[in-house]
Amino acid sequence: TVSLLDIANRLGVPLVRVEGVLATIQTFDPTGVGARDLSECLALQAKEADRYDPCMARLIDNLDLLARGELTRLKRMCDVDDEDMADMIRELRGYDPKPGCRYGGEPAQSVTPDLFVARTKAGWAIEINATTLPRVLVNRSYYTELSGGQQDKASKAWLSDCLASANWLVKALDQRQRTIIKVATEIVKQQEAFFLKGVAHLRPLTLRQVADAIEMHESTVSRVTSNKYVSCARGLYELKYFFTSAIQSADGGEAVSAQAVKSAIRALIDTEGAKILSDDTLVELLNGKGFDIARRTVAKYREALGIGSSVQRRRARTLEGAG
Repeated sequence: TVSLLDIANRLGVPLVRVEGVLATIQTFDPTGVGARDLSECLALQAKEADRYDPCMARLIDNLDLLARGELTRLKRMCDVDDEDMADMIRELRGYDPKPGCRYGGEPAQSVTPDLFVARTKAGWAIEINATTLPRVLVNRSYYTELSGGQQDKASKAWLSDCLASANWLVKALDQRQRTIIKVATEIVKQQEAFFLKGVAHLRPLTLRQVADAIEMHESTVSRVTSNKYVSCARGLYELKYFFTSAIQSADGGEAVSAQAVKSAIRALIDTEGAKILSDDTLVELLNGKGFDIARRTVAKYREALGIGSSVQRRRARTLEGAG
């Protein structure tokens, strides 16, 4: 890496000017570009996320200790307990050590729904998208032709085994379709409020709850919902989306889903006025709405929604005003 002083000397300009240009480059997207080393790259991302406090700064300045697993020494240096250290490390792992590489990936692939859900006069109609299913047919006339010829005992046994395997495959695929429908039907039943009123009404739901309701093994429910998408009036959703953890109510009432909390966070930020809402302010507002939630959880959900920190949003608004 060429030092800033070397660059200044080569260009014949003051060092302060080179430092200013670098500072400008480091404001570009994605956050972390223009960093001179890994520590600076992570620090830039932590600052953008409004998470660069003195403890995080000391952790980032001592990545060599983290690489060697010297957590006891790091906890002492950062003056944090086990839980906070684990949270800080988890945050660091969520940052991108090579932010520029994301622009060299493959283009996003389109998603085809595996299921269609629609409300009818008779209730909820749930159908499998036939175009996503493998179509397997057994050619029985071909089997009859082969088995009717002059075949020895071993050949006839082999043909019978082939037919049995083919029949088994057809039945297995049919059973799989019925299982998917059964699981999807229970999900729609449990999350009917979502389909009627939206994400704010999404209930906490686990794989085990669905498995117990339809008397299937939890691993079966997990398997048939993996990488499966459902199309409904509200959009396209992965089936796993409907399984969401519970957030306790601040007033001791019924727990709400994590997705409902995310929806509330998005609504608050979408309607924030001239004063940009910090994560601490969001915590207070959410508590007022009955959500018992910590600041770190708010930050995690906000980031999962792709919403920038208060620093990023304030900067974006300033740029919009300048334009």
